[in-house]
Amino acid sequence: MERTAVNPWQWSVGLGYNQGEIIDGATRQVICSGQTAVDADGVPQHPGDMRAQMALALDNLEAVLAQAGMSPANVIRLGVYALDVDEALRNFDLMGMRFGPHQVAPPMTLLGVTRLALPGLLFEIEATAMA
Repeated sequence: MERTAVNPWQWSVGLGYNQGEIIDGATRQVICSGQTAVDADGVPQHPGDMRAQMALALDNLEAVLAQAGMSPANVIRLGVYALDVDEALRNFDLMGMRFGPHQVAPPMTLLGVTRLALPGLLFEIEATAMA
């Protein structure tokens, strides 16, 4: 798979994402549902702690990708949902720590929402990956 960044403007690159990407040579795709800060039984974890919830949601996303034989390097699109966008942005270094080592900056959308599927959840991330 070959990725070519599309950035008519450079401001988003500094924030860790491309405006678009051209994907060539991919033969397989996985679409991940939204991942949150839940344990293996689906029980929400880390009440009130955005950073810990973001970290666990990213762990869970990586687990889904691994089960599909992929990693964050394969992610081509992210959807991010947060109850408090400002608090999520204060902790967005976690995103860089997960995707930066793979040298990818997938296009993403960050949306503020009034609630997520389960009470107590603060953050959710969904992904599309290709290989």
